[in-house]
Amino acid sequence: MTTGNTERKEHRCHFCWKSFTWKDGLCAHIRTHTGEKPYSCSVCNKTFTVNSNLNKHMKTHKGEKPFSCTVCDKTFTQKASLMRHERTHTGEKPFSCPICEKSFVQRGHLDSHLKTHTGEKPYSCSICNKAFTLKSNLNKHMTLHTGERPSCTVCHKTFTQKASLMRHERTHTGDKPFSCTVCEKSFAQKGTLDSHLKTHTGEKPFSCSICNKTFTVKPNLNKHMRLHTGEKTFSCSICEKSFTQKGTLDSHLKTHT
Repeated sequence: MTTGNTERKEHRCHFCWKSFTWKDGLCAHIRTHTGEKPYSCSVCNKTFTVNSNLNKHMKTHKGEKPFSCTVCDKTFTQKASLMRHERTHTGEKPFSCPICEKSFVQRGHLDSHLKTHTGEKPYSCSICNKAFTLKSNLNKHMTLHTGERPSCTVCHKTFTQKASLMRHERTHTGDKPFSCTVCEKSFAQKGTLDSHLKTHTGEKPFSCSICNKTFTVKPNLNKHMRLHTGEKTFSCSICEKSFTQKGTLDSHLKTHT
């Protein structure tokens, strides 16, 4: 006798024992272990694990960007990319770490963060065997061996990382893609926006261990600590006089000119 509910068969990965309702889902997952990428782009020959990712990729060749941000009108090839972008406007961080409760904008960032708790470092340098938590950190490290340095097309300054080059290029273009949802002030870097948002919330998470004064951002705490330690890390290249703060050194340099 059969019941009204049909029991779904469980399909389990023999590598990591993760289970799937459908066999197709298991087959796609197994490719993340084997590295198999059977779906190939006919334009640039880039390969993919699943056909849906190939279809999304093909839009980059066609220039098709059907998903548009309602705040800044920036357009995207994929809806998921639009959703991630929209969080730069809303400040939403829906993915929380179950260990330390730190929250993240993207699921991938949470997955990477979790490795800092487990100590897992699955990405290893083929030259010196140094291991890394993230593949992006391994890629950055490899440039130390290859000597590869991406350069700015405007001033030809070189950088060890592509992300650093992209931040630098905004000094030429004036592009400020990160906007405050409270006062609409915009910033060139995400970290600067995050620090700015604390001026609205009143949050001051950085505290002086000597006098308990609190600060919105860590650099301000570091500057403050030098008042206690007397450390003078900024030195004049002309007369070798040293200063506690960079701004004081900049003012001093004008006395030489």
